[in-house]
Parts: sequence; structure tokens; C-alpha cells
Amino acid sequence: MPRKANTRAASGAGSIRQRPDGRWEARVTVGNDPGTGKPIRRSIYGETQAAVRKQMTAILREIDRGTYLTPQKTTVAQWLDEWLDTFAANKIKPTTYLHYQACIKNYIKPQIGAIELQALRGAHVQKVYNAMTKKGLSGKTVKNCAAVLHKALSVALKQGIIVSNPCDAAEQPKVVQREIAPLRDEDIPKFLEAIEDSPYRNALAVCLLAGLREGELLGLPWSQVDFEKGRITVSQQLQREKKKNGAYYIADTTKSGKPRTIEPPPLCFEYLRDEKRRQAQNKLKGGKLWKNSDNLVFTDEMGAHLAIHTFYKYFKKIAASIGRPDARVHDLRHTAATVMIASGADIKSVQDFMGHATASFTLNVYAHTSEQMMKDTAARTQSYYEKLKKA
Repeated sequence: MPRKANTRAASGAGSIRQRPDGRWEARVTVGNDPGTGKPIRRSIYGETQAAVRKQMTAILREIDRGTYLTPQKTTVAQWLDEWLDTFAANKIKPTTYLHYQACIKNYIKPQIGAIELQALRGAHVQKVYNAMTKKGLSGKTVKNCAAVLHKALSVALKQGIIVSNPCDAAEQPKVVQREIAPLRDEDIPKFLEAIEDSPYRNALAVCLLAGLREGELLGLPWSQVDFEKGRITVSQQLQREKKKNGAYYIADTTKSGKPRTIEPPPLCFEYLRDEKRRQAQNKLKGGKLWKNSDNLVFTDEMGAHLAIHTFYKYFKKIAASIGRPDARVHDLRHTAATVMIASGADIKSVQDFMGHATASFTLNVYAHTSEQMMKDTAARTQSYYEKLKKA
């Protein structure tokens, strides 16, 4: 026969009673409804009075500290979707959105998507990193996805859904900086000679001389080339959607998010003038079929943008022909930077030319070249002092 309900007041904003079924129930006031102002109560059930009192005391302690959270059933997957579309989408570039989306779909959700957000701990996050490393992904890739998860959970923290960011309790793998492989001094004339009869001659030469990223090169419009002042403004890129048969599009921003104006050597503009003549000839041949709606500098015979994959494959053939099969298109950009540094350019100028966020990043990437520059400077300084002593 069920016992008669037995209620008893408890300290603070909670009370304990014995239910008719014999179990004990603690009711705790955890806050007020922001809309109505009415108190919000939470019930805790247990087999003994001592058990529910212990839970109630813990909750009241959290309320006093300001660390109590109303229980929610939102999963990590649900929150990531909400964060991406509600908080992130309007603040990031389309390419960044696709990157975030891919990290979430491929690496984060499969590991921790089903876990309730408020139950997520550092050990769960660590499993995400460990799983990515086990798949053979680089430390940089893990770090990039870790940044996405950290941002999403930081917003959850600000929204009062969680009391701390579990990412802070996980250890990321060490990022090993890939050593750059620019063209050597002896490679450069070989490279320029190898592309001489190539349909991509001008594009590859400009990529080398102006230090442009591949997307920046293929997305460069004529309106950003100033022949009179010898300047190029880099403000957009040719990109392709990161999915099967993804469409090409012009992203009206650079990797850093900021346009930059550079002054490459005059030789660069000789190749650009030649490209302008070549394009004019193709336009005459193409007639009504010619279409260059984006006013791009580098196009095919009918005015369409160049395909990134085709451009890359052609470069690899050229690189192999001069004994550098390891080289990538991006190494032309590295070559531009190392040549500038070797020619005596200061790091700040190289940073601005390359569009790096900080000079320290430039120093880090081109450490070996900058070390040689410092040695040359030291030698010149030594020579100067020796002349003074003789005088």
C-alpha cells in the first residue's frame, strides 16, 4: 500500500517530499522565466531522501556560483548546424563556409555528433583529434577543424548553453611546418625557357613574377592591371565549389580577406602585354562566340576561364621537364618571395607583397632565406666597420 505523501521544507529554494509510490522528490527553483517572470522549477527523483538531498544541494551550489545550466537535450550535431547557419554564415566567406561545413560533416559529427552538448567533455573532443590523426590527416588539418569546433562551442558558451569550452581540455597534435620548395636559381631560367612555346606561358610567368596564388592568378581581371603605374591590385579569386562536379565562381575576396596592390618587376608587364595581344587575336577569331564576361586576364581561346585542374597538370609537366617533378604551382609564389628576400627586400615589404597577415608569418615561412639575408647583412656591416678602421 503506497505511503502517504510526506513533504518537508529544505534550505534555500528547494523542498523535498516523499511521493505516494515511495520514491523521494526534490523540487528546486532554478530561476525565473524571462517572459512571464514566473519561477522555473526542476524536479529530482531518487530512492532515498539522502540521495535527492545531495543532488539538490549540488544544484543549489551551482545556482549560487552562477554555473547552473537548465538541462537541454540539444546534441552536438544539432548545435553545430544551428551555429553554422545562424551565427557563422553571415560573417564568413562562401569558401570558408564550405570549409567549416566539410570539417563538421566529415570529422566532427561522426565522432561526437550524437552526444548531448551539455555532456560534451574534453575527452570526447580528444577522440575527434585522435581519429583524424589515425586517418593520416596532417596536424594542420586537425588544427583547422579544431578551430571550427572551438568557435562553435565558444558561441554556445556565450549563449549560456554550456559553462566551459571542452576544446580547452583537449590536446591538439603538433603541426609540422611543411618545408617550402621554391625554384632554385638555376631552375628559374630553365623554367622560363620551358614555357616559351606554351599556351600557358604568360600565366605561368606572371604567377612566378607577381607571386600570386593560383586562384588569384586565374581570377585576375584586366581592370586590376595598371600598365601605366606598373601595379596589380589583387582583390578576387577563381574558385570551385568543393564537391563533385562543383561549379566555378569568382570569389570577390583574397585568402586574407583584404585586397592588396603590388608592384612586380617590369618583366611581368611584358608578359601581360603579350597576353593582351594574344587575347585580342582570339577575340577576333572567336567573333560572336567569344565570351569573357568576367574580363579575365587569362582565358582559353573562346574567352572562358582556365580550369584549375588543367592548369595544374600542365605546370606539373613543365616542372618535370626541368627536373623538378616535386614542384607545385604554389612553389612559384614561394619562388617570388625568396627572390625578393635574396635581392635585399625587407620582410615587411615581402609581407605586403605576398598578402600575409603578419611579418612573423613571413619570417617563419621563409626562415632559411631570411637567415641567409641576415648573414649577408652581417657581412656587409663587418666590411663597413673594417673600412672605418683602415680609415
